[in-house]
Amino acid sequence: MDETFGPEYVRPQQSDCSRCGCCTAALCEKGRNSLLRCQGHVDDGHRETVYGCPCSAETTKHTASWRMAQVRVTRTARELPLVAEAEALLRALAAGGTAEDPEGAFPQLKLRGLGQIVHGLPAITPLGHTYLAAKEDVRAATAVRVVDVDRKARTVRVEVAAWRPDEPVTVLMDQITTDSGLDVDSLPGRWLTVDANCHAPDADRLVLTGFRASAPLPAGWMGVDGGEAQ
Repeated sequence: MDETFGPEYVRPQQSDCSRCGCCTAALCEKGRNSLLRCQGHVDDGHRETVYGCPCSAETTKHTASWRMAQVRVTRTARELPLVAEAEALLRALAAGGTAEDPEGAFPQLKLRGLGQIVHGLPAITPLGHTYLAAKEDVRAATAVRVVDVDRKARTVRVEVAAWRPDEPVTVLMDQITTDSGLDVDSLPGRWLTVDANCHAPDADRLVLTGFRASAPLPAGWMGVDGGEAQ
């Protein structure tokens, strides 16, 4: 009898991620560059398995969710800060030692990712330190130039004029397009204005918020011909 069906297709086996043990390498690469994280790129049957994967978590530096968390917490600190009791508790936790919580403010810190329980005791998280830094840092408008766009990773490298203009920093592509309303195709080489903590000691502490189209730049300024910023 002649075979009426073609050869059976078998999907190639994907290699496991060497960092987490819960995902494939391909899934973690996608999750690392996505605000949906790994759990947002699997079906319902696998969501619980990959939930909380460290490769895409907001607690892991340089993931998309980490970058967005820095922006979110910085904006919260400046625009919608904690109530006084919760902020006082956060500062006490940052100082170390035992922190009293007579007002029961810790659940608010935990809900916002600023506090956690460590060995049965309240403690501050890295995002909690980001919040306090945002409250204390001087933030001001500065010019930035888009160096290039990585569409696959959905990131953009920019040079920050008032920080270290020769050291590009990475930001989320979607953050820039959402803030500014600009099309991604128009970004390479373009000058923008952004709010930044330009005294940050390194790129991981530098947080850029409020991307917007730049006002016209003076002729000759850092190689600009003058007129409208491009």
